[in-house]
Amino acid sequence: MNTLSGKTIFISGGSRGIGLEIAKRAAQDGANIVIAAKTAEPHPTLPGTIYTAAEEIEKAGGNALPVVCDIRYEEEVNKAIDTTLEKFSGIDVCINNASAIALTPTLITPMKRFDLMHQINTRGTFLVSKLCIPHLEKSDNPHILNLSPPLNMNPKWFKSHCAYTMAKYGMSMCVLGMSEEFKEQGIAVNALWPRTAIATAAVKNLLGGDEMIKHSRTPQIMADAAYEILIKDSKEITGQFFIDDEVLKESGVSDFSQYSVEPGADLVPDFFLD
Repeated sequence: MNTLSGKTIFISGGSRGIGLEIAKRAAQDGANIVIAAKTAEPHPTLPGTIYTAAEEIEKAGGNALPVVCDIRYEEEVNKAIDTTLEKFSGIDVCINNASAIALTPTLITPMKRFDLMHQINTRGTFLVSKLCIPHLEKSDNPHILNLSPPLNMNPKWFKSHCAYTMAKYGMSMCVLGMSEEFKEQGIAVNALWPRTAIATAAVKNLLGGDEMIKHSRTPQIMADAAYEILIKDSKEITGQFFIDDEVLKESGVSDFSQYSVEPGADLVPDFFLD
């Protein structure tokens, strides 16, 4: 497989940031993209809605279906998948992109925020995957791709934000389990994570503002890496925890300066990579 032309991609939380860039990269092949996310009305501090995302996807060459969906609720995900099947007849790729973050130590982590991270990150990923799998089984090259890190048990990644790490690792554990569970069906289940900070609204708002953005790479690096994974034969590539620049090196990319927000600036490493 070397194209996503005609493939239907169901992506959670793809109205902005990395998810939207992955969708637009797939759209260049003429893919069908389902944006299943909550943002139907403009947010006061975050860019984009599912409708503006759909416009960008179609401008890039794809077919877009914006669907209001909160992945915490099974009935909403079921409805979103039903709407997808009515429009595009099947699902070839499931991308678990939606995520919640709170980088707080244990004693000041509100349980409401703990619950939100686990409901969206771990439970949401499990739920979306579970409901997509019966349809992925009918695809000739089915993929599940979770935007989650390698399972690194170094305590340093737990001590400052234990609740968040647990929630993100829940997504990665879905990769570990489901890749084996559905190997015989030929469904690839993999994870993708960035080497460095990525210039997204979350990084800007939570990790250091414009100064942090200067030391980040653009979301395009994750989009290009995701594309390289999704065009591979699902029967030959599963259970992997990919890092964005490693994927691109293997595909022949040698100049990564194109992905720097500010060329020449030192890059800040992302979490979970020693």
